[in-house]
Amino acid sequence: MQDEATVSAADIARLAGVGRAAVSNWRRRHPDFPQPVGGTPTSPVFALADVEAWLRDQHKLQELPLEERIWQRLRAEARDDLRVAEVVADAGELLLEHHAAGTLRPGRPPGPLSAETARAVAELADAQSAIRAFEFLFTRYRETQIRRASTTPPEVTGLMAALAGDARTVLDPACGTGDLLLAAIDGGDAPRRLLGQDADRDVTRLATVRLALLGGDPSIRDGDSLRRDAFPGALADAVLCDPPFHERAWGHDELTTDPRWEYGLPPRLEPELAWVQHALAHLAPGGRAVVLMPAVAAGRRSGRRVRAQLLRKGALRAVAGLSATHHLWVLRRPEIAPPATVLMIDSADPETVVTTWRRHADDPDHDEPGVSRAVPVIDLLDEEVDLTPSRHISAARSERTAERFTDTHDRLATTLEKAGGLVPALPPAAARREARSVPLSELARIGHLVIHHAPMRGDTEDGGDGGPPLLTAEDLVEGRPPTGKAARGDNRWIPIETGDVLVAVVARSFVVRVAEADGPLLGPQLCLLRVDPRHLDPYFVAGVLRSSANARASIVQSTGTIGRADIRRAQVPRLPLEDQRGYGAAFRRMTEFESALRNTVAMGTELAQLLADGVAEGTLAPPDGPLPRPAR
Repeated sequence: MQDEATVSAADIARLAGVGRAAVSNWRRRHPDFPQPVGGTPTSPVFALADVEAWLRDQHKLQELPLEERIWQRLRAEARDDLRVAEVVADAGELLLEHHAAGTLRPGRPPGPLSAETARAVAELADAQSAIRAFEFLFTRYRETQIRRASTTPPEVTGLMAALAGDARTVLDPACGTGDLLLAAIDGGDAPRRLLGQDADRDVTRLATVRLALLGGDPSIRDGDSLRRDAFPGALADAVLCDPPFHERAWGHDELTTDPRWEYGLPPRLEPELAWVQHALAHLAPGGRAVVLMPAVAAGRRSGRRVRAQLLRKGALRAVAGLSATHHLWVLRRPEIAPPATVLMIDSADPETVVTTWRRHADDPDHDEPGVSRAVPVIDLLDEEVDLTPSRHISAARSERTAERFTDTHDRLATTLEKAGGLVPALPPAAARREARSVPLSELARIGHLVIHHAPMRGDTEDGGDGGPPLLTAEDLVEGRPPTGKAARGDNRWIPIETGDVLVAVVARSFVVRVAEADGPLLGPQLCLLRVDPRHLDPYFVAGVLRSSANARASIVQSTGTIGRADIRRAQVPRLPLEDQRGYGAAFRRMTEFESALRNTVAMGTELAQLLADGVAEGTLAPPDGPLPRPAR
């Protein structure tokens, strides 16, 4: 590849504070726009010096923040996206030294990075702290490595750490960049030892830096855990594992006689059962393993013998059905007298799963209809040995069905009556409005708003009365009160104020709400716009952020449910404040209407279920005569 520093179209958009679409337009409309020097026709790269010169001539070059300039320098030093992890790890190791010593050693050789880049990284650490500098660089790394970097969702990592409980030594044999080990640091007493292994050497270096910067004692090795276990004989109080699903070349033939297969040889097409037994082999007496499993592993015919042995020997203690695609298996080393039951939980709510496990893990008579049940092992040892929780949970009780039907019916009727009056009516414009739109980055530069991003991670508590409330991304999406808790003494979270515009990215679109009250803290994966009411109406800003054009221009990553965006790219029309307030009132009414619709759908679904239950139970009487036809 060429020797000069290069940038992608997304990087150019950041340099100019615009969306990707604007860069595409410049390439089409300006013959003098720099030509690509590499990449592909669909993902070209350009010489950074040429791009900066062109933007400067066009008066489009913005003053980049220090961290963005250093990120571009690292990208240039990598020369290839496949080496981004390597150079970020190089920078991370410099930052780790800076964090430990408060500065870089005078006369220190720059190492793999160029001397100029090493000095820039140290400058960033001096300006922000080594921890914050690495958080920024790591976040940018993940944005460029969507396909390479597999991550466990934050709500699942926290759940797995909570189920594992306090531990002195924690092992993750497929650790990636260390998400599960970080979750272990967050929960309870900090572990004394963190052991991790991953096949990708660069991501193990990143994991080491992340964990060490945040107070862990990591020992992270590279290599394939199943073929070349880096910790033979090591025993951990907790093993957390999100193994690579559906990996067919996992070593079945060469590992046929491996002593880890205490519960049976894992089938060739079920590597997940190999990871389960690897985790059990590393458990200390009394320890606990929590493994994220594909839901199909609970009932595949090929794996029924291994599942049966896990049950007979008492190694499998609980299965939690988080979704139609993922389960959590909780395991312990077998005891002399294996338990007679296995706890089955069918809930997507992490708090419900944790509470149920802690209260009822050793209760052989536990039965919470519709949620969880302690299932006798003998009942599971049939021809299928199906461990799918929903198959074994008792049906929800139908107490007070008739009264609940009447109450839900009345609430639904009232909500429907109010909803119609919430729809804002705006007349068509006589002519298309011509108003210049400006990016949020420009509005921030001139002081009309401030952009705050929540920390990538921080200390949280598992409920309880201690920490202040923390608004999560899921809370914002669902329009519910905050369900998270910040740990006492962690001052990194941003307090939300009335009128703040709160933003999350979901399914390649923005979810935006305006804070109606002070109080909760801004949780991970959220950002906040604090507008100056003398210049901007918060409801107007919130409304236009939801436009399709802003979503296309701003969202740079969306993997799974929650994604990431460069909010600074979003555009807001420059309008008089009175016009903003008029539109803002309409957006506010529409938000209330959407909330009413969500409540209507939820109540309608509940009412349909209550109708079915009431008829089946005989607690609802038939209607008096034919029901009136709905109005057309």
